[in-house]
Parts: sequence; C-alpha cells; structure tokens
Amino acid sequence: MNLLTRLLVMVVAATGFAWPAAAQPSFPERGTAPVVDEANIIDDATEAELTRKLEAFEEANQREFVVATVPDLQGYDIADYGYQIGRYWQLGDADRNDGIILLVAPNERQMRVEVGYGLEGIIPDGLAYEYVEGMKPYFREGDYSAGIEWGADQIINQLQLPPEEAAQVAQQAQTQRESRSGGFPIGTLIWLGFIFFFFILPMLRGRGKRRRYRGGPWGNAARDIMLWEAGKAVARGFGDRSGGGWGGGGFGGGGFGGGGFGGGGGSFGGGGASGGW
Repeated sequence: MNLLTRLLVMVVAATGFAWPAAAQPSFPERGTAPVVDEANIIDDATEAELTRKLEAFEEANQREFVVATVPDLQGYDIADYGYQIGRYWQLGDADRNDGIILLVAPNERQMRVEVGYGLEGIIPDGLAYEYVEGMKPYFREGDYSAGIEWGADQIINQLQLPPEEAAQVAQQAQTQRESRSGGFPIGTLIWLGFIFFFFILPMLRGRGKRRRYRGGPWGNAARDIMLWEAGKAVARGFGDRSGGGWGGGGFGGGGFGGGGFGGGGGSFGGGGASGGW
C-alpha cells in the first residue's frame, strides 16, 4: 500500500466518509412536495402557507427550494446528510445547480441550510450562517413552525432580489462572518492544503517524465473522486465545529459538478451552514 493510499485510508477512518459501495442513509421520499415534514414538527397552517410560498417561488424563479424535517440523522453529521439528501432528491437544474434545502433534525437539535453550487454566490456560507443563527431563538422556545417559516422567508427574499443587490447582501454577510471567525475560514485552508498535497504537488512531481499510477480497483478517475470527496468531508467537519458549515465547492460544468455528483438534477458540494440550539 503506497503512501497516498495510506493517507486516504486515514482520512476515511477519521471522517466517516462512505466509499461508493458503502451503505448510505435512507432518505424520505418527497415526490414534488416543497415541504417534507417527516419529523412532524410543522403545524398544518404553517405547512400549508410554506407550501404555497415555495410553489409560487419555484414557478416564478424556476428554482427548487425544499423545507425538510427528519426525525433521525442516522448517525450522520447534518452537513453530510444535507449534502447527500440534496443529491438523492436531485434538486435544482442540472446546468444551473440551483437547488436549496432548509433541513431540521429536532431530535439531534441540529439544522442546516444546504446550498447548491449555482447559488453559493447568492447565499454564501456567511449568509447561510446568519439564517441559522436567526432560527435558533425560535427553536429554543420550541416554536419550530415560526422558526422554519422565518428562515424560509429570508432565503426566498434573498433569492428574489435583483442580482446586484443580492450580491451586495451576500458579500456583506460573508465579510462579517470571516471577521468574526478571525479571518480566513479554517475549512477553506484545510481544503486548499488538501488540493495542493493530493492534486497539485503530484502533478508538479510528474513533470518531465511519464507519470503512471498503478493498481487501484476503481481506476484513476474514481480514485480522484474519492480523494476529492474525502477532502471535502474533512473541511466540512472542521467548518461545522466553528459554528457554520463550510462550502466545499467543487468542479462545476464539465468537471466533477454538473451532472456528475448531482445525478439528474443540480449538484451539491457542501456549501451552506449548520448549527445547533
């Protein structure tokens, strides 16, 4: 087993990252419903109003926004669960990658705003973090319906702003978030270091000579995908410990994004924010 493989195994063991053949969590089926209240914490009147708002939003903007509650995260970190459920539901357009999820797990007292690749410029991690913080007071009082509706309203309002105004709000929130965390987010530093050591450095070492990888039952492409995903898992884990989820990013368009990890719908790469109450 070479050094690269040994390091990957250690990363997988430390983060709980699932290999392609490993068991995945089970997710609720949603059909086309914009509200999936599996935990049964949203009252009927609020659920009806949320459904009306979200259906109107999707019709007017051609973007999919789903509010979901689950009774159990099945042992997964909510950032990983949110990322995977977005892929499973194939939310958003395959080209625009513009799906978004407001996820609440009351038993674990965790919530998350999961943002598709294409919306990370409009709702960056810093702004998603503000939404999470804003819902906490409602949840601490046990008023899940009001908190979820407040969070959904903030997201809808931001996504319906004119592009220039939305960009200004997003930049301001991101700047405030980074200043509160003491500068450059630690998750981003870890992610960049991972890219350098596992992708850029090997390419630099291979210059001037024919480079060849040996072995590996999955092939080079699959190995690189697993490395990429493992790196995002590490970064997301560190980001969540500091209070907000870290946007893992990813290759868009013809790379690993687009229809790659996102199935038939849009792609999710860990962008957004998580929090507890």
